Amino acid sequence: MDSDLAESLQALKASFESRVLPAQFGKAERARVDALRSALRLPRRFREFLLAADPLDVETRTPAERVRLVPAERLLEEQRGFALSEDGSTRSGPPPSGWRPAWVVIAHSALLGDPYFLDVGSPDAEGDCPVFTAMSGTETWKPRLCASSFATFLRILAIGMEVAKNFPDRDVDGEDEQVFREALGPRIREYDPAAAKAGHWT
Repeated sequence: MDSDLAESLQALKASFESRVLPAQFGKAERARVDALRSALRLPRRFREFLLAADPLDVETRTPAERVRLVPAERLLEEQRGFALSEDGSTRSGPPPSGWRPAWVVIAHSALLGDPYFLDVGSPDAEGDCPVFTAMSGTETWKPRLCASSFATFLRILAIGMEVAKNFPDRDVDGEDEQVFREALGPRIREYDPAAAKAGHWT
């Protein structure tokens, strides 16, 4: 695992410890990760994440969003209805509603059900790729950048958890959410200006 990914992962784990919130990480079996690599074209960094810190039960909590990461054993199942056919094979062309075969769902909004997904069709030199989200329940999927890389996605989740430490966990009103988003924006901009500009988190 390279230093960028390791630091982002440690920041995420530390944010759960600081908030005294439960999070269960494991280690995915290499054979499973190799099979997922073949089926989903998973980039190196995401594979290393699964091997070192498979998110068995991990859900971030902020006034604006709750992001639940998908564990390795459920990744293939999560793609059904999106980029995979019923038999688990990759679709040969784009499925209905504009979903692309290169999008791999790795998390969901526990509040709205919207998917967070890697765009494995846009790999970078670090063996990583950007993370997007899109609103579910609409006629077409319209992707919106969440992070320029998976490593940065983990860091943004950690930042959100840190900022949320100063807000109530329950009975959050619209004013609290707006103040939280305003506080979060500059912190994200430090690590990922493109994601801050896209505006999903703020």
